[in-house]
Amino acid sequence: MQFLKSSLLFFLLSAYGLSSLAQNGPEDKSGWKLGSQSYTFRLFTFAEALKKIDSCGLKYVEAFPGQKLGGGVEGTMDFKMDAAKRREVKALLKKYGITMTAFGVVNATNEEEWKTLFEFAKDMGILNIDTEPKPEQFAYIAPLADKYKINVALHNHPKPSHYWSPDSVLKYAAKSKFIGSCSDIGHWVRSGLDPVACLKQLNGHVLGLHFKDVVKDTPDGKYHDVVWGKGDSKVDAVIHELKHQKFKGPISAEYEYHWENNGPEVAESVKYFRTTFQKVK
Repeated sequence: MQFLKSSLLFFLLSAYGLSSLAQNGPEDKSGWKLGSQSYTFRLFTFAEALKKIDSCGLKYVEAFPGQKLGGGVEGTMDFKMDAAKRREVKALLKKYGITMTAFGVVNATNEEEWKTLFEFAKDMGILNIDTEPKPEQFAYIAPLADKYKINVALHNHPKPSHYWSPDSVLKYAAKSKFIGSCSDIGHWVRSGLDPVACLKQLNGHVLGLHFKDVVKDTPDGKYHDVVWGKGDSKVDAVIHELKHQKFKGPISAEYEYHWENNGPEVAESVKYFRTTFQKVK
C-alpha cells in the first residue's frame, strides 16, 4: 500500500512537471553531491530523466552518452556536441535546477577524442569523467587530467572487466591525483567483493560512486537492485566508511531494475540514505 501511494505521488509530480522537490540534503554539508545516474531512467529522454530526478528530491545528475535529449532539444547526449547544443542542454538543467556533476560511463578512442571529452567536461562544469579506458591510453589521459583538473574516475564493471578489482584502479591512480575510483558498490558485490573492504583499500582515491544496493534472489542466480538498505551492499557501513575517509564528490544513484517505474524506489532509497547519513557516525 505504501509503495502504491509513493508511486501515485511520484506520477502526479512528474505529470505536472513540478520542479520544487530538488533540495539540499544533510549530506551536502560534507561535500557529498547525491544525485542520480540518468541511466536509471534510460527508457526516457534526458529531459524526462531530469524531471524524475527532481521528483526524487535530488539536484545532481550524472549523464550517460547516447540518451535522447528531449525537451524540445534534438539529438543525444554526446561529448562531441557543438557549443549551441551544449547551451540547450544547460538550459534543460537550469529549468529543473539540476547540476551535472559527472559523465559516464564513457570512453574515447584516441588522444584527440579525449581532448574533446575534457573540453566538454570543462564547459559543462563536470567534476568526474567516469570511464574504463584502455591501459595504454593513460600515457595521454594522465597529463590531460592534470591540465584540465578534472577527475578521471575508473569505473568497476563486474569481474572480469579490467577495473573490477581495486588493485587495478590503484595501479593507475599513481599516475595523477586526478585519477581514482568511480566506486560501484553493487558491482563489487556482483564480483564477490566486500564493498567496505574495497573502499578501505582505495582510501584517498575514491573520487565518486555509483550507489546501488543489490540482492541475489533470481532463479538464474543473478543480482538485481533493491531499495537501499535491503540488499547486500552494506549501505550503512559504506556511509560510515565514506564519512571516516572524509569523502567529497558525486554519488550517483544507479537503479537498474523496474525500469518502467523505478522513481518511487529511488525516492525511498534517497530517504533511507539521508536518514542513515544523519544516524551513522
